[in-house]
Amino acid sequence: WRIYTVHVWCLLCLNIPSKPRFPAALHFNPRPCMTQSSAENQQVVEDLYHLSVDIQKVRKLKGWVLRQSPAYAKEIADPLKDIGASELSIARILTSHPEAVLCHPEHVQAQRELWMSVCSSQKDLVSIIEKFPASFFISSSHHNSQRDNIAYFQSLNLNNRIITKLMASAPHSFSRPVEQNKMMVHTLQQAYQELGGDESNMKIWLQKLLSQNPFVFLKAPEALKRNLLFLQDGGFSNAELLHLLSKLRGFVIELSPDSMRRTLAYSQDTMGCSWPELRDMVLKCPALLYYPEATISERVKGLLHAGVTMAQLKETPTVLELTTQIVHYRLQRLKSHGYDVRTGSLEVLNGTKKDFEMNYGKLQLRRERPIFNPVAPLKGDD
Repeated sequence: WRIYTVHVWCLLCLNIPSKPRFPAALHFNPRPCMTQSSAENQQVVEDLYHLSVDIQKVRKLKGWVLRQSPAYAKEIADPLKDIGASELSIARILTSHPEAVLCHPEHVQAQRELWMSVCSSQKDLVSIIEKFPASFFISSSHHNSQRDNIAYFQSLNLNNRIITKLMASAPHSFSRPVEQNKMMVHTLQQAYQELGGDESNMKIWLQKLLSQNPFVFLKAPEALKRNLLFLQDGGFSNAELLHLLSKLRGFVIELSPDSMRRTLAYSQDTMGCSWPELRDMVLKCPALLYYPEATISERVKGLLHAGVTMAQLKETPTVLELTTQIVHYRLQRLKSHGYDVRTGSLEVLNGTKKDFEMNYGKLQLRRERPIFNPVAPLKGDD
């Protein structure tokens, strides 16, 4: 009986697959020839240590990098030094983006030459790598797309500074085939022309749009067409649409007809205005097209609680671009100088912190300056 039991148990053990202790993980493999082991690559750990890299932070956040082979920590640090990066800068770069050590030195050299074709100086390139290391240390398979996109944007007479900003903040736009970016630029130019934009200003308009929203290339051109058609159906003229397209700085591409329809309906209901009134408010404050309903509700209630009337809000809807906390802070400062928001204009609240301080200073000066009466007799010695 014992022999039979052991025999059955052995058969069961042979037929039951062993369950792994941990679930299978998705491994990132930046290079086909790279190998990963369970143990750390001691050479790269030592090299990073000598470069003052925070090894503990790397282990915690991206420990998989330390198990890769081959790795090129010293070979990556040297070209960074050649372009003027300090030891502290190199340590920061490799701590925040340790994947850089997995790039082949030849690819890093090619990237350096490519970026210097648009950067104004090596100092600027070092600053960009510090802020956007992932944009510089990318896969070598994207190098040709980067080069082609740079050549294309330069052919549009775009400023190299704008191109550099695009490469740094939206690297995926340069990793895409150049044909896709050409389609989006063509769609933007076509929309600008069809809406009555001045041909001579199109280059400046395009530069501003791309610099303020470099992620515009990650959207489909059809999204822009759908959104413009929706707004046209809503009664916006071509001139008004061009105004919105310029004010939204490309964010109109990130919207959708459904989201705009919901937001506009909510705003109209909350403010109790007609559609033509709402359209005028949108032209003054395009943010009404994309603010979530909860944001609009919170800010309207905050302004009404502070004594602002709905009529004032309709006249100056741009105050909705400010958070409730900022509005209350500015109102308190104005109140301390005798400014009554219930009878005054809301324009004084608008703008950046610098704009408000300027308006606030004018109010102080006006309050403290004595009133000059031009017909009053001058005081003099009798």
